[in-house]
Amino acid sequence: MALDFEKYAAKGNEFVHLVSEDMGISRDKAGRIINAVLHALRNRLTLEESFQLIAQLPMVLKAVYVDGWVYNKAFKRIKHIDDFLEEVRREDGNRAGYDFGDNEKTRVAVASIFKALNYFISEGEMNDISDILSKEMKEFIKESIAGHGTIL
Repeated sequence: MALDFEKYAAKGNEFVHLVSEDMGISRDKAGRIINAVLHALRNRLTLEESFQLIAQLPMVLKAVYVDGWVYNKAFKRIKHIDDFLEEVRREDGNRAGYDFGDNEKTRVAVASIFKALNYFISEGEMNDISDILSKEMKEFIKESIAGHGTIL
C-alpha cells in the first residue's frame, strides 16, 4: 500500500481554505486559529471523545490536534462560552490579540472552525462533542453550523 501524502495534504488544505475563505483572512492566520481552537477543544473533551473525534479528522488535522497534547490531565467540563473563548486565546499565545481580538471576533473565529468541522465529521460525532460541552456551548455550536455569522 502506497502512502498518498498529497491526498492528506489536500484534505488539510481544504479545511484551511474553508476557514480562510469564511473569515476573509490569510491561510497563515487561519492555520493559527485552527490550531488554537482544536487545542482548546481537546482540553475540554474526555480522552474517549477526543479519540472518537481524531478518528474522523483528516490526517493533517489529527497531527494538529495531538501536537503538544498532555492527554493525562484531569478532565474539566467548561461551563460558559466566554471561558472557552479565553482558553482559545491562551492557546494562541502572544498572537491572540492579532488573531482573535475581543470576544466577538473570537466567537466568529470559533464558529468558523465548528462550521468547517461539520464538513469533515459526522453529525453524531458533532452531537457527542456538543453534549460534553456546556448547554451554552452546545447552542453556540448549533448556531455556528447553521451559518449564523459566517459565510460557509
